[in-house]
Amino acid sequence: MQYTSFHALVSSLIFLVYWLMIVATTLRIVFKRRPTTYVIAWMLVIYILPIVGIILYFSLGEAHLGQQRVKRAQKMRPIIANFINRISIFPDIFTTQVSQVSKPIFQLCKHQTGLDGINGNHIELLSDTDTIFDHLIEDINQATSNIEMVFYIWNEGGRADDVEKALIEATKRGVTCHLMVDSAGSRRFLRTNASKRMREAGIIIIEALKVNLLRFMFRRLDLRQHRKVAIIDNYISYTGSMNIVDPRFFKQNKHVGEWVDIMVRMRGPVTTLMGAIYASDWELETGTDLALPQITDFAEPPEEKKHIMQLIASGPGYTENMIHQVLLTAIYAAQKQIIFTTPYLVPSDDILHAVCTAAQRGVEVIIIVPKKNDSLMVKWASRAFFSELLEGGVKLYQYNDNLLHTKSVLIDNQLSLVGTVNLDMRSLWLNFEITTVIDDAEFAQSLFSLLQKYLAQSEKVNNEIWKQRPIWQRIVERLFYFFAPLL
Repeated sequence: MQYTSFHALVSSLIFLVYWLMIVATTLRIVFKRRPTTYVIAWMLVIYILPIVGIILYFSLGEAHLGQQRVKRAQKMRPIIANFINRISIFPDIFTTQVSQVSKPIFQLCKHQTGLDGINGNHIELLSDTDTIFDHLIEDINQATSNIEMVFYIWNEGGRADDVEKALIEATKRGVTCHLMVDSAGSRRFLRTNASKRMREAGIIIIEALKVNLLRFMFRRLDLRQHRKVAIIDNYISYTGSMNIVDPRFFKQNKHVGEWVDIMVRMRGPVTTLMGAIYASDWELETGTDLALPQITDFAEPPEEKKHIMQLIASGPGYTENMIHQVLLTAIYAAQKQIIFTTPYLVPSDDILHAVCTAAQRGVEVIIIVPKKNDSLMVKWASRAFFSELLEGGVKLYQYNDNLLHTKSVLIDNQLSLVGTVNLDMRSLWLNFEITTVIDDAEFAQSLFSLLQKYLAQSEKVNNEIWKQRPIWQRIVERLFYFFAPLL
């Protein structure tokens, strides 16, 4: 009898503790002020998967960096603020003279970062893999002072090996080389002879956001360093969608073809700002001070053509929801046409409604996504949004050849956004990302021409045919739709 009473007491206590954990976690989710769909998705996980759901939430549901990184971020804030104040002594570099469609975004950036549009840059759009590698390797070969790189994926083989050789040769000339790669995206590279050779040559390589299963309660495991950036001599910089991979060798076992990417090559004062972002990331990850670019580097280049642009850095420690705000502002500013390219289409409710509203007020909205995708979950989650987009008047195209990995937005053939951000919740709310905002009709025309080539290799999704897809596909889509905010 006593044993039965004790057993009942223990069972009651366990049940009480469990429900207290459920209630506490639920309240924590609600008070985070995240999108409603995000809240509902996590509550489903928690209630459907007892205990496991709570563990998953605390390991994957909050963008916590860990105590050490938070302290470093707090230390960096006044340093970066002082850096921004110091570069403001170059009034000729900054401008408020931007196009009408770009004005709301540049005003938003000014309010959030303290910087107006950055003038005096020369920007090239590079859309062919070999061309990108050729330019990057040539710039590395010409480097005389410093090279900084950060990439989500570094995969040895093919042209990536050429970059490795160029960096090793640069160190022999006395060039200081820093390389940051993401722990998850580049886990194979970090264990290869290639990374060993580079370290032995004097290249400083760090593993960003190291995956540690023992510390999953203290730092979110799927928080990733997703930037793709190269900086040469504080004057030339690159960013865009391409990792240091040769698409002829990368993920061929996925049967999605070669990845299709773009990069922008920039010369001018914007590279100084890119260097400051890199230095901040480096100290955040290592605790080691990497000198900020010299203010004297913030000078106009000799080229006649001067592009006006902004850099949007996003992720923990940066202005919250910044890239999400920029995208929404761009969509609402559009008057004629919006063209998106994204490999992963899992938009927030706000962006979904914004693009549908734009289409319904007469703006031509085109979204190009790959027909083949390396992520099965994202593929089905993306399909779950097709019906609402098509009913809203959005034109959807599926790229047939290879895996379209380009991340870009073109507004009214004037405003271009190119960078590392996918139209999914992970890029919009979580990862460390970088986006260039370019206000220039000539650059926009180059991007438009490229997008027309993509469209020529794409198949338009017909709404009437889409409605006739098998019922099992609809069921799978809806299942993934519930958890789309978590992808």
